[in-house]
Amino acid sequence: MSNIVIVESKNDVIFMKALVEELNCDIEIEPPIYIDDYESLEGLSEKKLIATLKSLEADLQKRDIEKIGIIIDLDNYSEPERLEWVNKCIQEVFESETLSSTKQSIDICGDNGTNAKLACYFTNFGGRGELETLLKAIKVRESPYADCLDSWKICIETQGKEINQKHFDKFWVSIYLRYDTCSDREQKQAGRKCSMSGLDYVMKNKKDIWDWNNPALDDLKEFFKLFC
Repeated sequence: MSNIVIVESKNDVIFMKALVEELNCDIEIEPPIYIDDYESLEGLSEKKLIATLKSLEADLQKRDIEKIGIIIDLDNYSEPERLEWVNKCIQEVFESETLSSTKQSIDICGDNGTNAKLACYFTNFGGRGELETLLKAIKVRESPYADCLDSWKICIETQGKEINQKHFDKFWVSIYLRYDTCSDREQKQAGRKCSMSGLDYVMKNKKDIWDWNNPALDDLKEFFKLFC
């Protein structure tokens, strides 16, 4: 039986795979979490999510899919608002009850009568944000270069300019990767080894720059336990 997780982007795939590996290593779960595939939306829209779900609905029997997970950014929405949006997309495709929280799974039924379980999670920290917001929260190395961005942010605000928190978090993580965690040797290939575009390298070679036991990951770990 297959388990499929739908995510927004390539970097979401990379991070979620790294977290699942950590769960299998550090948490005693029998049987271990096993995700067969990750479907990337490459940007979030109602149309894309519905299309992806329709594709999976057609494949339910052929691919012998048992469980489907949807992981999208919370951004600046509330959890009830995000749940309403996801439920609307699900019910465009499947016969199902509605999701009332990220800690439950529901039964879905496709046109061919094939059943599966479905659950969703919203990437966030402190009730807002996206992947970079979460990464910023679980950084473990000292981060003087990235932390000095707080002073820069105050400075530009005194000049009548502003940067929203989403863009600030992205900038913070990029500086953390580029200057706080990159070795002299890696600096020579910074684009590939010290940036979000090189997150695959980072997660394979420098997982210790993140705190995988941080409580900020607890809810996401609980979500993945639904796939056990």
